[in-house]
Amino acid sequence: MATSVEVRDLVVERGGQQVLHGLGFTLHPGEITGLLGPSGCGKTTLMRALVGVQAGVRGRVTVLGLPAGSPALRRRVGYVTQAPAVYTDLSVAENLQYFAAVVDAVPDRVAAVLEQVALADRPGQLVQTLSGGERARVSLATALLATPELLVLDEPTVGLDPVLRRDLWVLFRQLADAGATLLVSSHVMDEAVRCDRLLLMREGRFVADATPQGLLEKTGAADIEGAFLVLAEAA
Repeated sequence: MATSVEVRDLVVERGGQQVLHGLGFTLHPGEITGLLGPSGCGKTTLMRALVGVQAGVRGRVTVLGLPAGSPALRRRVGYVTQAPAVYTDLSVAENLQYFAAVVDAVPDRVAAVLEQVALADRPGQLVQTLSGGERARVSLATALLATPELLVLDEPTVGLDPVLRRDLWVLFRQLADAGATLLVSSHVMDEAVRCDRLLLMREGRFVADATPQGLLEKTGAADIEGAFLVLAEAA
């Protein structure tokens, strides 16, 4: 199987403390991998290491055949942070037009991604007047402009209503089916069943790397949250 991301012996230190402890894993095209765990367990630090913006990194992180953070990856990797990274004093369309110019996206991509994130009716609205969930969708739209091969999504469904959460997961599946690799973090365990594979984290370490069904069979739990509790207590 082709490999999009290869991580070996990843250690991250911050403020004199080790926050990631020798992690290793691979990601593959066409798969949605869920990165799950409680707040503060290291999910965001791991994602920042993958996109090459985390300090204090040791180990090997290879993304699409190149070292993480390589300039050649800028158009090939889409990253959505927890806090929407958009300009609040610009309209939705102005934000996307700006970022489209940065990544040299084709002209019709702005309209296409607005449709994908269900904001086609809001192009002229100032971002500062949007709800938190709408701002998050603008941020996601900017990450989709270059049609990235790898999407790193940090809590992309926080603040969204159930219908929009469902629709975004349909979009994520469509992107994976088209060959993209997705790493999606969440602390909402019920989103785990939408993933092909799960990485469960606790205190900077993986407590599991398996399919959702494999986790349930291994632990005998009725749901993913129960499986996580079983594995966390055994760690």
